[in-house]
Amino acid sequence: MHNEGNIYTILHFLTNIICFTILSGYSILGNEQLVILNSWVRKFLYNLSDTIKAFSIILLTDFCIGFHSPRGCGWELMIGFIYKDFGFAHNDPIISSLVSTFSIILDTIFKYWIFCYLNRVSPSLVVIYHSND
Repeated sequence: MHNEGNIYTILHFLTNIICFTILSGYSILGNEQLVILNSWVRKFLYNLSDTIKAFSIILLTDFCIGFHSPRGCGWELMIGFIYKDFGFAHNDPIISSLVSTFSIILDTIFKYWIFCYLNRVSPSLVVIYHSND
């Protein structure tokens, strides 16, 4: 009974590792389905106009990063759920620090993707993005 909490945490962590391993194996071994999906997504994205692409990127980054929300409530719920799923006890200071750092990291990744990848694909898209900042 004394170690029940620790055993519960270890089992949750092992379950998540097994799920990650299975999904990773499927993505590596099921390459044909991913190639078909990737070609469909690329075809869809290349058919959009540059203005719609820029609008979608700005909307997605603002929605995901959540700078406009007062406390990042959506991020707190999502990270709290993941934190609980790994079997850890609820801890507000840790969840708040994860929310504040994760949104900055995600913003940096999106901007890196925008300026490195999209500059090669469509330079006019980067100009539209700069004009909206």
